[in-house]
Amino acid sequence: EKAVKSSKLLSAMLAQGDGSLVEMDIKGDYHFNGNFKNAADLSNALDNLSKSEYSGLIVKEKKLILNAFEEVYNHKAFTGRSGTFYGYEGLGSIYWHMVSKLQLAVQEVCLKAVEKEEPAEVIGKLLEHYYEINAGVGVHKSPSLYGAFPTDPYSHTPSGKGAQQPGMTGQVKEDILSRFGELGVFVKDGCLYFYPCLLRKDEFTIQDRMFHYVTINKEHKTFAPAIGSLCFTYCQVPIIYRLANENRMEIEKQDGTLSTQDSLHLDAATSIHIFNRTGEITKITVYIDASILK
Repeated sequence: EKAVKSSKLLSAMLAQGDGSLVEMDIKGDYHFNGNFKNAADLSNALDNLSKSEYSGLIVKEKKLILNAFEEVYNHKAFTGRSGTFYGYEGLGSIYWHMVSKLQLAVQEVCLKAVEKEEPAEVIGKLLEHYYEINAGVGVHKSPSLYGAFPTDPYSHTPSGKGAQQPGMTGQVKEDILSRFGELGVFVKDGCLYFYPCLLRKDEFTIQDRMFHYVTINKEHKTFAPAIGSLCFTYCQVPIIYRLANENRMEIEKQDGTLSTQDSLHLDAATSIHIFNRTGEITKITVYIDASILK
């Protein structure tokens, strides 16, 4: 109120019902225009009024009004939580959610480069950046290096300390999206298809292993995939990647029938069964031309 009363410009504008700079609420309190994000917005608004009837007052009072804005908000003194949470949740920390966001953003660029058939050297350099970022995410670190259980999501890691503040952070979402991008699982026009153009060959098994999964009926099942496989589930349907000389798929149904096709694109009907978890599709084996892998 003191600032408004001391300004002929603000008083005149309010008297004429002009709330472009300052408004008065029903309690008689004064507020700067809520659309102003910072002093630059206020300065621009004043400049826009420089050719109006208030031009003379603006020349005289611009500095006064900008000082009042800074006095109200005191932006320069606000440094977030870094002033009191330094090293715990502030400056000097790695924010794992942001690392995962970066990883996902770089992956999108990699996939776009593949889609546009950019030169192999360009794609290769992009993938180097992607997997360098990926290697920095906690799940790839040892417990002693990460300072916590690597498979648990943590908020941040300050300089000189281990990971801090466990919890289900947004990092989990980006990491899941990135992983399915690496596996080359995509949906287009309502149809599921596989194109693991970012996947590395060293992820395929080189020794006997058991794969465990839970069916839609909450049954725990295991099977031993052949050496040279990679297994995961999508909507609780086991997907088995096998290295091959050409792309093809085998689709196993609940009644035991097996259908084959010479592409890695499922039709809409089959895709809907998977998305809706109907149980109609029990397993998909995807034979991948090894030349598309990295």
